[in-house]
Amino acid sequence: MAQERDVFVANLGRIYGIYTGGFLGFVIVLAILEQLGVPDRIIGYLFVFLTLAVYAGIGILSRTMRISEYYVAGRRVPAVYNGMATAADWMSAASFIAMAGSLYLLGYDGLAFVLGWTGGYVLVATFIAPYLRKFGAYTVPDFLAARYGGNLARFIGVMILFIVSLVYLMGQLKGTGVIASRLLDIPVNFGIFVGLLGILLCSMLGGMRAVTWTQVAQYIVLIIAYLIPAILMSAEKTGVPFPQLMYSEALARITELEQQFGGPGGYLEGVKPHVTPFTNYDALNFFALILSLMVGTAALPHVIMRFFTTPSVREARASVGWALFFIFLLYFTAPAYAAFAKLEIFENVLGRDISTLEAVRQLPQWVFIFGEYGLVKICGAAASSPEALFQACQGKGVEVLNFANFSINRDVVVIATPEIAGLPYVIAGLVAAGGLAAALSTADGLLLAMANALSHDIYYKMIDPTASTARRLVVARVLLFLVAALAAWLTIIAPAHILAFVAWAFSIAASGLFPALVLGVMWKRCNSAGAIAGMLGGFGVTLFYIIMTRFELMEPWFGVRNISAALFGMPVSFILTYVVSKMTPEPSREMQEFVEQLRIPKGEVLMEDAKRAD
Repeated sequence: MAQERDVFVANLGRIYGIYTGGFLGFVIVLAILEQLGVPDRIIGYLFVFLTLAVYAGIGILSRTMRISEYYVAGRRVPAVYNGMATAADWMSAASFIAMAGSLYLLGYDGLAFVLGWTGGYVLVATFIAPYLRKFGAYTVPDFLAARYGGNLARFIGVMILFIVSLVYLMGQLKGTGVIASRLLDIPVNFGIFVGLLGILLCSMLGGMRAVTWTQVAQYIVLIIAYLIPAILMSAEKTGVPFPQLMYSEALARITELEQQFGGPGGYLEGVKPHVTPFTNYDALNFFALILSLMVGTAALPHVIMRFFTTPSVREARASVGWALFFIFLLYFTAPAYAAFAKLEIFENVLGRDISTLEAVRQLPQWVFIFGEYGLVKICGAAASSPEALFQACQGKGVEVLNFANFSINRDVVVIATPEIAGLPYVIAGLVAAGGLAAALSTADGLLLAMANALSHDIYYKMIDPTASTARRLVVARVLLFLVAALAAWLTIIAPAHILAFVAWAFSIAASGLFPALVLGVMWKRCNSAGAIAGMLGGFGVTLFYIIMTRFELMEPWFGVRNISAALFGMPVSFILTYVVSKMTPEPSREMQEFVEQLRIPKGEVLMEDAKRAD
């Protein structure tokens, strides 16, 4: 068995090379079919179901009944491929769909998301990944239980992990719903369950082993899908197919058009220039968001779990570097994607005459396609039909469409951009397939993090330590299904956009988990009482602030938005951990020596379960 796995790992380059060529060939075939007159809906169905079938096939072929394979992929994933899987795990619907949409909407201020998420990996590499890999855990609560001596710390860790992952998962399911609704022409809520089916097929049978190899495949799809439209738009607008280097020209043109469509006096009231800083977020909120996202990145359980799968501590560090490179490819492109998308809207939609019904009918067809779902609004009303749009604009006395009277939901900017730019529908289908891959890859990791914590940390470690391997895996799979169903139901009833869900998850992780993890490695004096007080205090303050400000039950403190709630919860967690640790007995000499060993880069894995795992 081990020899078969080693042969598979040795042939990964050839396997994924063939897969990449096959995927590009599939896209070319669909492009030919489009030119031959195959309806767009058929092409959309082929993109969704064939890519889902490939992911599901990988998941089924990777099925396993071995504990170490299910929880940590046998700890045999090479650094390059772990970096690619980590990038896919990380680049969720928020990165693929919502980040460029937020940059479109917020302009300069949207860079807070790029800076925060990228900078977070520096913290992962410095404070988290190598130490937890040397510890040799299966889950984050495993580390908390061993470091802080008992099941109370484990239970609190599971509780926080579950809430963080559930909130984050809701964002991914929202993304799958948006994508599936466009490609399959179904309501968003039905699309959520289509995505959920794909998630379960990828992860249920093979656990981390299946998720790892599926995520590598999904990364290949999502990065191809993200780069191609940006390259085509850059080539069309500037003559140079490098959007990352050329989007300054798009920004200059946007600045001109913003003033042109703003009216005789310049910018209309409420219209904020794309390149001017601190027009949507003030400086405090801008930097608070960067801090919350950076620290939250380093504490996300599904990301930390990826570094348990490498063969060694050294490869765990290397895989962080590879992950940053693979993430960079998309993050360096996102601002360009947003700029070219905005320029297309300025040049092809704004400034159009809408004084007559016939003129309204001349608007691009995509306006009404997305308007039917309430995702494009003109004159304050959903652009569901030319008649509805004309009536709404007549009621406001608007005869020329300007930026103040046009809005597009941030969650569909990326998906809609190929159609906005007049690219072939196959490119729109490719982008949607990439967004689906991004949402599914992160959802796989999140579901696995939650189910593993419940099955391993609650069931096996706290309820039935004598459970057989088969029973543990059955419990894990049942819990995976139940958690997925809960997340889908909550996503449907919770009215929030993708980025809000994700940002809340980061703040909760930053406040509830990061101080206990970092101080557990860096400060020998940190003890159980301090860590528990810090986790509960930071988590409680952050959750309180999010709920109270979300439902307008109180005014934000110092004007800080709830997506940056970690600004309050994280200091509380650090202070409580330090003060309570100082006021209570220090950890045992054995534990302090354990922490010293943990900080040495070389040496054997410390956790006994990990040593025994095959």
